[in-house]
Amino acid sequence: MKTSHKRWMSVAALLLIGVYFVPIWSISMEAPQYPEGIGMNVTVDNIEGKSPQDLKNINGLNHYIGMKPIEPASIPELSIMPYIFGFFIISGLIIAATGSRKLILFWLALFVLLAIAGLVDFYLWGYDYGHNLNPDAPIKVPGMTYQPPLIGSKQLLNINATSLPHIGFYFALVSMGIAGWVWWKSKEEK
Repeated sequence: MKTSHKRWMSVAALLLIGVYFVPIWSISMEAPQYPEGIGMNVTVDNIEGKSPQDLKNINGLNHYIGMKPIEPASIPELSIMPYIFGFFIISGLIIAATGSRKLILFWLALFVLLAIAGLVDFYLWGYDYGHNLNPDAPIKVPGMTYQPPLIGSKQLLNINATSLPHIGFYFALVSMGIAGWVWWKSKEEK
């Protein structure tokens, strides 16, 4: 593999460092009682309010409709995601050093599979929170569930919830794109 391709593979791996510093996903909510909006960001190891009191306010709203409180410490995926991204950074750099096309393809395939698994897990997490409601909740609407959308917007009673990828997601996407480009371009070297 050309030195320039090895450098680009290194860039793909190192770009993933960005996910440690910016959110990966974001959920925003607009409601009459919160005209400025409230929301939460999912980072590599935490779920936090967009503003200091947002997560507390979201948990307060959720209590009234019977949803469990969102407690980042109780979500095991948040404790392993930093290690998963660390693996991709280190293995990507090793692949760059070796220049192996097969390993790039393996790295990409594993990355895509784990990304899909992450989205499925996030969907199931939202499903659990939105469907498994406390039957003794102060507000009950027969047949109503409160699952936030995986991607896009959804009206939940008087709250419009929007769930979208954030900057960290795009770091990962660009990383995969660069690695895919390196794999594709390096085939011309044979």
